[in-house]
Amino acid sequence: MELSVAKKDLLKLVSRMQGVAERKSTMPVLSNVLLAVDGPNALRVSATDLYLSIAGRVPAEVKRGGSVAVPAKDLLERIRMMPEGPIQIVAPDGASTSLKASGSPRRYTLRGMPGDDFPPLPSPTEGAPALSMAVDVLATLMQKTYFSISTDETRAHLNSALFEWDGDVVRMVTTDGHRLSMMEQKIPGKQATATMLIPLKAILELRRLCDELAAEAKDQKPEIAITQSGSSAFFQASTTTFSVKLVDAQFPPYAQVIPQATEKRVRIARAPLADALRAVSIAASERTGGVKLALSGNAMHITSESPESGDGSDEVPIDYSGAPITVGFNAKYFLDVLGALDEDEVELGLSGELDPAVVRPVSERKFLAVVMPMRI
Repeated sequence: MELSVAKKDLLKLVSRMQGVAERKSTMPVLSNVLLAVDGPNALRVSATDLYLSIAGRVPAEVKRGGSVAVPAKDLLERIRMMPEGPIQIVAPDGASTSLKASGSPRRYTLRGMPGDDFPPLPSPTEGAPALSMAVDVLATLMQKTYFSISTDETRAHLNSALFEWDGDVVRMVTTDGHRLSMMEQKIPGKQATATMLIPLKAILELRRLCDELAAEAKDQKPEIAITQSGSSAFFQASTTTFSVKLVDAQFPPYAQVIPQATEKRVRIARAPLADALRAVSIAASERTGGVKLALSGNAMHITSESPESGDGSDEVPIDYSGAPITVGFNAKYFLDVLGALDEDEVELGLSGELDPAVVRPVSERKFLAVVMPMRI
């Protein structure tokens, strides 16, 4: 294989591969990226951990075809150190690979392996239906909900996000058993049906990819095509394709978790509430992180206490006319919800001391979060 490719194009693409290439895998090939000539004028770069895969193309001046797999981290470090301009890549035997900067004596060699040893990447079935939405819509769905995905990989149904497309509404729901978040967006003029369970690692990589695509597009609104084929989902935008093996599990019946009505409703400024929770939670028990929210009149009194380090308290003004009530919550769960929002005011729905709280932005009803109470 012999070709020349622009440093800035190659650097961007190889950087994109790093989150998927498996550095600590028992299969050494999975810590590599595959460099493969793709036609007379392109280089394809791919990475996989057998569950997630990503591939992208960049323009190249190809002199000789072929492919080679080289260590992902080593390749990235060496590309970064190259001067701006074309980089010549030569792999005469499909293993040992040299990188040389055009017009510069700087040169590296990498110990690679034949491209044929690299696992084949999945591809969608011919004719599988593709759904299409704006990249920023998908990014918003993930940004508003990813924080409540469980990090416990042994509970696959909670270590993932439920993605649903129902008519002209797309929805993402996540829960770790202690809190739940749901975000909906309407996509006028597009009708589709899909249900998929996307693992946390894929959500984190997709968030990164969407941010990069949006930054590249600048003032434009790029689209991303989503295809569900067999047990995998494929996300394609521009010259990049990301695929993920979907979780084969039953997501909890989230509609049953969301209270249909709450007896008490409180309006409160989001930033002051977050600031008070953050301050009071410093004095909360390290084991539980619990704080008490006491509503009375037009004030919310927030308190915490710890047998080891004492107690803390603060107060924030609220818009509330109901009967006094005190409820205990894990402060972090509330802070995660408030941190995912950018609206000025939120509405807090409560019923009883042992009933879950519902948090919504006052200005829009597309998002809601449910936070389970705790005894303090």
